[in-house]
Amino acid sequence: MGFTDAAAAKQIEWEKQFDAQLNPQNQDTWMKFLSSHPHHVGSAKDKANAEYMADLFKQWGYETEIATYYVLFPTPKTRMLELLGTKPYKAKLEEPAIPEDKTSGQKTEQLPTYNAYSADGDVTAELVFVNRGIPADYEELERMGVSVKGKIVIAKYGGSWRGIKPKVAAEHGAIGCIIYSDPEDDGYVAGDTYPEGPFRRKDGVQRGSVMDMPVYPGDPLTPGVGATKDAKRLDRKDAITIMKIPVLPISYEDALPLLQSLRGPVAPLSWRGGLPITYHVGPGTDKVHLKLEFNWDQKPLYNVIAKLRGSEYPDEWVLRGNHHDGWVNGAADPLSGMVAEMEEARAIGELVKKGFRPKRTLVYCAWDGEEPALLGSTEWVEDHQEELLQNAVAYINSDGNSRGFISASGSHTFEPFFNEIMNEVTDPETGVSIKERRYARTIAEADQTARTKLLGNKYVKLGALGAGSDYSPFLQHLGIASMNLGFGGEAAGGEYHSIYDSYDLFIKFKDPGYEYGIVLSKTAGRTTLRLADADVLPIDFNSFYKTVNDYATEVKTLLETMRSETETQNRMIKEKLFDLARDPKKGIQSPKIKEAVPFLNFSSLENALTKLKNVTEEYQKSYSGSTQQAADKRTQLNQILFKAERSLTQASGLPRRNWYRHQVYAPGYYTGYGVKTLPGIREAIEERNWKEAQQNIEVVANTLNSYSEQVEKAVTLLK
Repeated sequence: MGFTDAAAAKQIEWEKQFDAQLNPQNQDTWMKFLSSHPHHVGSAKDKANAEYMADLFKQWGYETEIATYYVLFPTPKTRMLELLGTKPYKAKLEEPAIPEDKTSGQKTEQLPTYNAYSADGDVTAELVFVNRGIPADYEELERMGVSVKGKIVIAKYGGSWRGIKPKVAAEHGAIGCIIYSDPEDDGYVAGDTYPEGPFRRKDGVQRGSVMDMPVYPGDPLTPGVGATKDAKRLDRKDAITIMKIPVLPISYEDALPLLQSLRGPVAPLSWRGGLPITYHVGPGTDKVHLKLEFNWDQKPLYNVIAKLRGSEYPDEWVLRGNHHDGWVNGAADPLSGMVAEMEEARAIGELVKKGFRPKRTLVYCAWDGEEPALLGSTEWVEDHQEELLQNAVAYINSDGNSRGFISASGSHTFEPFFNEIMNEVTDPETGVSIKERRYARTIAEADQTARTKLLGNKYVKLGALGAGSDYSPFLQHLGIASMNLGFGGEAAGGEYHSIYDSYDLFIKFKDPGYEYGIVLSKTAGRTTLRLADADVLPIDFNSFYKTVNDYATEVKTLLETMRSETETQNRMIKEKLFDLARDPKKGIQSPKIKEAVPFLNFSSLENALTKLKNVTEEYQKSYSGSTQQAADKRTQLNQILFKAERSLTQASGLPRRNWYRHQVYAPGYYTGYGVKTLPGIREAIEERNWKEAQQNIEVVANTLNSYSEQVEKAVTLLK
């Protein structure tokens, strides 16, 4: 897509030479060095790794700098968790070194097990088990007659991003939050534990941030502006993304005595995990004491920014990034993706020696501070937003990578383009294309009804981007079309954010031989190179129309389903059916009557979609001849194409979180990583805020009309 026949043949020849340059031994060498010591924000190794990578990029022919920012990054001063009363227990809060993992004993360099951006606190209270700690779980607790007000909650990891759990707990009056990894999810129920297998040991703990990133990511003290040395900063008490209650992650070994102490109702079947106990909701008769204190220090970030200037369009930038910081040694997360990006950049540097030159400027980025809050990418984007709005064609992201199947999410204008790329990259385990293999898994895992519909349809739909990695500031703040690429699905484990995410575990269980590291280099490399070299950018507006039309259908169906379910449930309550059906000895209360769901007016959105359909179909007909246009016309057209995504943003942002400007994709306010499409409408409906839902229907309709105007400009230019 986007090349003349002659240019396409030349591009494919360069890509063959690119593939021939890729060497898994390089990825192993870099992985060994980068993961040899803990490299979290503020550590000596974090800076050393940035300097090491910057030196390599310079050797490969890139104009390279280290962009430094200064951010709030708390680390633990005091951590205490104890069960009081008849069977006292003091939590170990410690991951032990093991001889099979050479870096696990680097105790003086490791960050302790903690949740960054938790509040300081010293609280003693009864304990309540809240399952995953999402809003639906609190509705269930209310029916059980269990309140968390003035109590400490304990929640399982999973079901949402971790920061949602203390956020929702605090909204319901809890004064502390404990999060544990249940063995059903990534421990002994899932498979053999480390070092025999890759799954989480009984004493393994998932570190992680609990900053309220669905409001805004990045440095909590400098929202919307780069955290340079002289940036104006908020007082910490005014930073709304810092959690309001103390939060601590623990192992399932430490969780077991706490859960055993609980009384009260037996937990619903879907809440129970893999521990050898009867799961109760609580509270118990014994209280829990949680004490946390943090060093609220400012720490430097080191982003590596490496540029290879374009030969024809130096002011059009194709950006490619992965983060380099880890919670501890961080081999799988993030270095497996980082070394794939580095090998990709090195191979392109070798092509340049042979006469290759990209038409557009390539910008290779190694971000710092992704783990705590997308810190490095967010601060750099905020600091360079004017340049990026003018020059950025696209951003291509990766993160952790392992054996398995291609996973691709992003701006849906790239969907046909990426399907083309997937056809041309070979899966190392099967010898078929990565697209064919992905199709095979989709069919094999589908239920019988879905299989019949899916058989023969090998087209891969891109996922929508929520949050969780460094594409967020590009796409959701500035409206720069983005993608997130990676492989996985055959190397599950429980090392995530623990001291055991190490070189030893990675080469044994994740991607021995770096076969999928090389495949990621090939896939992301082609994506980046074709965007850099296309005569006309491979942007398909019609794919976007089809996708956003599906999203509109979803939100209308959501409203209709909610109306039907509300009517049925309210009738059941009025007819006392819940009261008559419940076991009087269990004390489960009937749900409360809910407000009737009104009809909303979607006509403006439907009209905007019709307009978008017509104009995108017209552009699609014109696109095939676009590469034959005169050079100046192609230049004008490309400017329209890559800037079109900007028109999907609104300066006022989303309700209660104006940092997120994109009106089609955003992380969910109560899901975190999980995406909400048409978020202004969808979340208002989910929260039963009908006035806001109607307002956002109009906002989205106006946004899509603005987008259609950009497509119309492209159509007019091609006439």
